[in-house]
Amino acid sequence: MQNFDVVVIGAGPGGYVAAIRSAQLGFKTAVIEREFLGGVCLNVGCIPSKAMITATHLLHKAQHNFKDMGLNIKGNIDVDMKQLVKWKQSVCDKMSGGVSQLLKGNSVTVLKGEAEFKNSKEITVKSSTGTESVQAKYFIIATGSRPIEIPGFKFDEKDIVSSTGALAWDQIPKRVVTIGGGYIGLEISSYLRKLGCEVTVVEAQASLLAGVVDPECAQVVTRKLDKSGVKIMYGAKAKGQKKGKDAYEVTVEINGKDEVIKADKILVTVGRRPNGDQANLKAAGIAVDERGFVKVDAQRRTNVANIFAIGDIAGQPMLAHKASHEGVLVAEVIKGHNRVYDAKTVPAVVFTDPEIAAAGMTEAEAKAKGFTDLKIAKFPFGANGRAVSMMETEGFVKMIADAKTNILLGVHIVGPEASNLISEAVLAIEMGARLEDVALSIHPHPTLGEAMMEGAEATLGHAIHIIQKPLTSASKSAHA
Repeated sequence: MQNFDVVVIGAGPGGYVAAIRSAQLGFKTAVIEREFLGGVCLNVGCIPSKAMITATHLLHKAQHNFKDMGLNIKGNIDVDMKQLVKWKQSVCDKMSGGVSQLLKGNSVTVLKGEAEFKNSKEITVKSSTGTESVQAKYFIIATGSRPIEIPGFKFDEKDIVSSTGALAWDQIPKRVVTIGGGYIGLEISSYLRKLGCEVTVVEAQASLLAGVVDPECAQVVTRKLDKSGVKIMYGAKAKGQKKGKDAYEVTVEINGKDEVIKADKILVTVGRRPNGDQANLKAAGIAVDERGFVKVDAQRRTNVANIFAIGDIAGQPMLAHKASHEGVLVAEVIKGHNRVYDAKTVPAVVFTDPEIAAAGMTEAEAKAKGFTDLKIAKFPFGANGRAVSMMETEGFVKMIADAKTNILLGVHIVGPEASNLISEAVLAIEMGARLEDVALSIHPHPTLGEAMMEGAEATLGHAIHIIQKPLTSASKSAHA
């Protein structure tokens, strides 16, 4: 029997952060992980997908932009997929190794195996070497989520795959059908297309990323996908598949009629489900809702006083950075700090081409919360010198503010480096900044960040670097 002050179940971006902070605060801490340190995000999700996206973005620029820049490459660029996957894995291994060193450096005990609750004070850890019991004063559940599997498309992670399998292909498939036009499916589909793969996206909704991002941002990405040759089927439902002589035959229902699409690989990305049915939570008396999420309060405490839950298992949004934030929060709550989860916004990023990033409310959300008088405007990257020099001018910065106070309510970016630019918006919204605060802050030139300043100027109605129609009413948009 091992005894600890704090035991964290799951070493993903929520769990390992919770363990490190707990140890920093003086607790004897252990983290239990059944697969790999860093979890899904670091090993088979966020990090490897961004490595592949980065590589194919460079490939695309070399194939399509270099000649205009006077950079002539003789012959074709050959893609060594095995080497690309090897490099991608080296990135993951480096990051996972870093997590291991951080845990070791903070004196966190790492236990390999599958954790199951016996009661609210004790768990068992099963591994290849046997089973041991572990007791703790406090437990933090950070067991994450898994891909949703749909009928007729059982994962083998070779031909019918989740994102995990798709990121491991060491040969470029000729034809791929992606079921689900959400952010995971579109990110992978985008880089597969740049590798020369024929991609068909089967989307049940009438548009891509519906309800996920600002509709105008989604339109920019949709146009780029269309231009790149990705075929998108809207209002479509994948009904089943069978292995044909030379390919899989995927049956898709669209407009009441069945259509068969041939594919070498099938990627299913229809969402993720929380792992609320694992770790024998019932034995500890932990309440789980009908969707599989563990019920938590503002301190991420479950209905059992000494047990907390963070990350995907604790509810939407199911994002790594939200999990990390909660990990620090819970460790400090256990220590006795006066903290609750009170983030005004959790930023979201879609690493498509171009990128989409958002913080705060959309126009529809602002109106639903009673902000009926709004100032809304966009500043295009086509008017930004840095974007022009990068040959990446698609997209814009869109700002939404309360017309009565000019307080910033939402920022939506589609364009180059949107993922990096959004952090300024997060800080502004958290601090209750007004449009003037952003507009009057001097931004360095020439940078993409200037689009934030110019976006605020445009929303105030006096943009400098675009010809803007005068604002006739504070509730109307000021578009270029």
